[in-house]
Amino acid sequence: MGIIVSKNNDENSRLNQRITADLRERANKTALGEDPDLVEDSDYAKDLKKTGKYTWIWIVLIVLAIISLVVIALI
Repeated sequence: MGIIVSKNNDENSRLNQRITADLRERANKTALGEDPDLVEDSDYAKDLKKTGKYTWIWIVLIVLAIISLVVIALI
């Protein structure tokens, strides 16, 4: 025995239209280059720097670590 389920198309279509409009609006904002999560505007990121003057040290350390792993793997 089965159950016949009728679909309420009016509610579903309105919800689908709202979701589609919201997704379209977000896609347009992203395409325009706006920051969708607004992290740049938050209080905790106000005093942060993008890079420091010692970034090159981290790059050298990462390269040395990769070289060390390659040497260990080959031995």
